[in-house]
Amino acid sequence: MSYLGESIPKLGFGLMRLPRLEDGETIDIEQVKQMVDTFLEAGGTYFDTARAYGESENAIRQALVERYPRESFQLATKNAAWIGPKSYEDARKDFDISIENTGAGYFDFYLIHNTGGARTKVFDDLEMWDFVKQLKADGRVKHIGFSHHDSAAVLEEVIKAHPEMEFVQLQVNWADWDNANTQSRKCVEVARKHGLPVIIMEPVRGGTLANPPEAVAEILHEGHPDWTHVEWAIRFALGTEGLITMLSGMSSLEQMEQNIATWKAWEPLNADEAAVLDRARAKLDEMLDNPCTNCQYCMKACPKDIKIAPVMEALNRRGMYGDANGKNWYGFQTSNGGKASECIQCFSCEAACPQHIEIVGKLEKAVELLCE
Repeated sequence: MSYLGESIPKLGFGLMRLPRLEDGETIDIEQVKQMVDTFLEAGGTYFDTARAYGESENAIRQALVERYPRESFQLATKNAAWIGPKSYEDARKDFDISIENTGAGYFDFYLIHNTGGARTKVFDDLEMWDFVKQLKADGRVKHIGFSHHDSAAVLEEVIKAHPEMEFVQLQVNWADWDNANTQSRKCVEVARKHGLPVIIMEPVRGGTLANPPEAVAEILHEGHPDWTHVEWAIRFALGTEGLITMLSGMSSLEQMEQNIATWKAWEPLNADEAAVLDRARAKLDEMLDNPCTNCQYCMKACPKDIKIAPVMEALNRRGMYGDANGKNWYGFQTSNGGKASECIQCFSCEAACPQHIEIVGKLEKAVELLCE
C-alpha cells in the first residue's frame, strides 16, 4: 500500500545548519547554491526550512527558488507559534512572512513546529490546527503535518486529536532509538500504527554522531572499518518504515557529496550491523551527560542570553573526552559572556527544550564542574 511521499527521494536537504562566511554569522550563499545544484543533480528534491532557522528562508529563495522551476522541488517550512509568544494575528502572519521570505508561492509541506509539553497548548489556544487546515483548503500548502519532540504517548494524543494531519516529523537516529527521553522507536511505531508517514530529523543528532568518543568510534570501526561515522547514522535512519525523507542538516559541499554517496549506496542494515549499533548505543549512553542537539530554542527563550547549548556541549565533552576538554570548550564559548552562573532560574529554557533536559540543574552543574 502506497503512502504520502513514498516517491520522494529519501535524502532531504535540511536547511538549519547552512555554511557560514568567516564572520560566523552570514550564510555563504554561493556555497549554498553549489550545494543546491549538487543535490538536485543527484536526484534530491526535498528542502526543509523554518523561520526559526535564522536567515534560512531567505537563503533558499536565492539559492533555489529564484534559480529553478517551482515544480522541480518540494519546499517545507514551519510555524513555531510558541516562540514569542505570539498573538493570534502574529501567529498567522508567520505564514505570509515565510511566503515572502522564500518567494515560493506555496509550500509543499507545512508543519506545526515542535509539539509537546506546553508548546502544544500554545498551538491549541491559537487555533493553529484549524489555520493550517484552511491553508490546505485554499491551496496555499499541499500537505499539512507537525514535528514532534515528546513521548510516544503524547504523540498519540496529538494524532488522535488531529486526524487531519498527513505526516509527522520525528527525531530518529541510532543513539536515540531506545532513549527514554526521545523514544524514537516508540514514536515511529505510534506514527505507523495510525498510518502517518515519517520525515526524519536529527539523523546525526546535531552532528554529535559524526564525531563520537573514542570508545564508541572503536566499536563502529570494528563493525565496518570502511564506513564513516556519518555513514552509520544515515544507513540506520534510511531504514525507517514509512519514510517520506530523511533530513540531513548539511553545512558544506563536502558533507553534501558524502551524504549523497551514502544515500545512493544504501542497503538495509543486517543483523550483525544492527548489533554493532546496539553496543555503540550502550557505550554512548554511559558517557553523555545530556541529549542536547544544539537546536538553540532554549537560547531564544533565555532572558539572560546564556549560551545554554554550548554549555550543554561542554558538559558532554567533559563526559566523553575528559575534564580538561569540557573546561576548555566552556571557557572558549563563554569568553564574551553568556556564562552558566548568570541563570536566574526562570525555567523558560526548560519549557522550550525539545529534549526535556533539566537545564537549570545542568547550568548549576556546569558552574560547579567547568568554571575555574
